[in-house]
Amino acid sequence: MFQKEAIAKLLLRLTVGILVLLHGTAKIINPGTLEHIGQNLSDIGLPSLLAYAVYLGEVLGPLMIIFGFNTRTGALLVVINMVFAVILVHSHQLLQLTNHGGWALELQGLYLFGALTIALLGSGKYAIKPS
Repeated sequence: MFQKEAIAKLLLRLTVGILVLLHGTAKIINPGTLEHIGQNLSDIGLPSLLAYAVYLGEVLGPLMIIFGFNTRTGALLVVINMVFAVILVHSHQLLQLTNHGGWALELQGLYLFGALTIALLGSGKYAIKPS
């Protein structure tokens, strides 16, 4: 019999993992976006080559989450990626609301806190390497 908690963890993993992976896939298809990320990193005194780490947080981490392999580590990669995304691109929106009353960073917040929740919960039963 399926366990509700295990299914809930799987659903959370698949949702966050697939949605973040789509962003990583877009960066693979359009690698020029890394130039913008590299420039933002340079602007705060970090090496522009660090931009390639986006593949860890938007490709490797989500795949680890989706398949349930070292899920907590994969989720932490996404968390770190999202912290950098907020700092580098969205910090000016941190306290802003949209015209509809939602938080301007609700998508980024969902990815960040969804991944943090996965890091705390682990993969659940339905995973390559359950934790």
